[in-house]
Amino acid sequence: MPPPSDLRSVPLPVQPGRRIGRTGPALSSGTGGGAAPRPVPGLLAAAEQHLRIGAPADLADAVTRSHLDDGRCVGWYGPPTPDWRVAIDAERTDAPVPPALARRFGAGDFWARWTRAECCCKLADVPVAAWWRRHGLGAPADGSAVWRTLRLADLVVTVGFTANGRAAAPNSPPH
Repeated sequence: MPPPSDLRSVPLPVQPGRRIGRTGPALSSGTGGGAAPRPVPGLLAAAEQHLRIGAPADLADAVTRSHLDDGRCVGWYGPPTPDWRVAIDAERTDAPVPPALARRFGAGDFWARWTRAECCCKLADVPVAAWWRRHGLGAPADGSAVWRTLRLADLVVTVGFTANGRAAAPNSPPH
């Protein structure tokens, strides 16, 4: 597992939403409308510094983790963010898109869209199937979540935050 300083961010197309903080062209980020108070924009802008890739046992102390289909894990090691929840989701960039999902949502930029939706599901505590019915692979447009999607090594990773007490998608069906 390389140290975080050895992970390289590769530009992804910018998705609808606005840039957060001083991010430069390597950032695909967004909010649904409201501005995110500090320290969240700074954490998103420097997300590469707070992510680790390795074996699940080696990342047991991460704030939050995402498990990959090849046995690896991605962990978030950012500083505490009082009053904010954090979630991450990661997928291998070379993983084949399941045909049924490609038919339903399209294959273009699939893993970036998928990780954003999964991250928002985790923040809202909503099952992905319920999320699909309401948002497809989109993110909420109401300002309840802020996120950044980036490439690290052979992965697409989304890091997202929502304020404690605010769901990433209000009025989502219960699970």
